Amino acid sequence: MNSIRRTVGLLLASVAVLAVASCGYDPTPLPQAEPAVVDEVVPGTPPTCDPTTATVSYAPDATADQGASLQRIRDRGYLIAGVAADNYLLGSRNPFSGQIEGFDIDMVNAIAEGIFGETGHVQLRVITAADRIPLLVADEIDIVARNMTINCTRWQQIAFSAEYFHSGQKLLVRKGSGIKRIEDMVGKRACAPAGTTSIENIQRLAPDAIAVTAVNDTGCLIKFQNGETDAITTDDTVLAGLAAQDPYALVLTKERLTDEPYGIGVNADRVDLVRFINTVFERMRADGSWQASYDRWLEPSLQAAGNQPTPLYGRRP
Repeated sequence: MNSIRRTVGLLLASVAVLAVASCGYDPTPLPQAEPAVVDEVVPGTPPTCDPTTATVSYAPDATADQGASLQRIRDRGYLIAGVAADNYLLGSRNPFSGQIEGFDIDMVNAIAEGIFGETGHVQLRVITAADRIPLLVADEIDIVARNMTINCTRWQQIAFSAEYFHSGQKLLVRKGSGIKRIEDMVGKRACAPAGTTSIENIQRLAPDAIAVTAVNDTGCLIKFQNGETDAITTDDTVLAGLAAQDPYALVLTKERLTDEPYGIGVNADRVDLVRFINTVFERMRADGSWQASYDRWLEPSLQAAGNQPTPLYGRRP
């Protein structure tokens, strides 16, 4: 327990800035993808759209490499990415190296390398879940790679890449708690970070549970350790990371409460950047780098084989 708190303290004390900038580069040639096109979706899709429609993104386009968004990033010298630093396995600061690392960070690095033709050229800005949309709308960051669920409501404010990982919400509880499924949460407290779909889902799926919020997932873990909540509920990727830090006391329930398709968040006006990101993801599918990242970061804790989701394209500006 003390080791967990020490690790949490290190994470909370960390401040995000990993910046590398240099001049002169040749953008990495990216393949022209064969899009899995569905019916076109126009902007302003109603929040009542189904999940399949929500994950429709803009088709990859080789000409996006020359778009205004990418030129702006190249002129600056680095990509600015909003990330987490406390989501072990997805985006967390290594207490030994001081570097932020994980599956989401690998996605950021691949996008930056596609833009600049070499590694580096990235500034990681640590943000909360509640910061994601406001910072994108204000155009203060280029992308968000922070286990962000694609949904119809969010499409009203920002744009998304194609789905790059399919997660699902679960519960993390103490061993021997008797909590095995959502029905067992009557009168129990469940913590999730503010500004996430997780807190909305628990209020909808377990109206008799007591919703507890924290600034981030580490905050929920601290509340859990202090006896202020009976469960933590969020994406299974995040919960697997928390469970891995204390495998003798914590257990992840088997029941998946929701489907959570992850996408890279982008300002709604920067469609060329979305198209470029989707081209990068197609390259990662072809060269196996997505699979290598999954196998390194997520497969051991999730204990399940993973495959890069099949993209859906057809949205138009």
